[in-house]
Amino acid sequence: MKQSYLETIRLIERLHRRFLDVIKTELDRLGIEDINNVQTLILSNISSEQLTVGELTARGYYLGSNVSYNVKKLVENNYLTQERSPHDRRMTRVKVSQKGLELCERVDALYQKNAMELARDVVNEDQLASTNEVLTSLERYWTNYITYSR
Repeated sequence: MKQSYLETIRLIERLHRRFLDVIKTELDRLGIEDINNVQTLILSNISSEQLTVGELTARGYYLGSNVSYNVKKLVENNYLTQERSPHDRRMTRVKVSQKGLELCERVDALYQKNAMELARDVVNEDQLASTNEVLTSLERYWTNYITYSR
């Protein structure tokens, strides 16, 4: 069991890195140079919502990155707009700009293409659902371990 557990952990990490490579390849194909793959993933995770940096951090895992720095770069390159909360001036909320929404649509098209190719050649939806159940259980186990094992 230990070997399988460790292999799963390594696969999760490698898959995330490989997924970022997929996004980078698509950005290169589209000729987009003012945003990187991690920033694109952040943008995609915000989508049509309005979030704080803390909410954004909790929502996704951004390999080797500082979310605040990436949000700053996304605002500078006009992919995000940032507004201070009227109730708490220390808190800012971000939302995707029109430029960002256009990129989100392109990334969503990539996801759709990937999903169709996976379904045709690699795995079916039931297999992915089963994998997601296992990964969700692993996440729940780790969360409980962190929260209750002290």
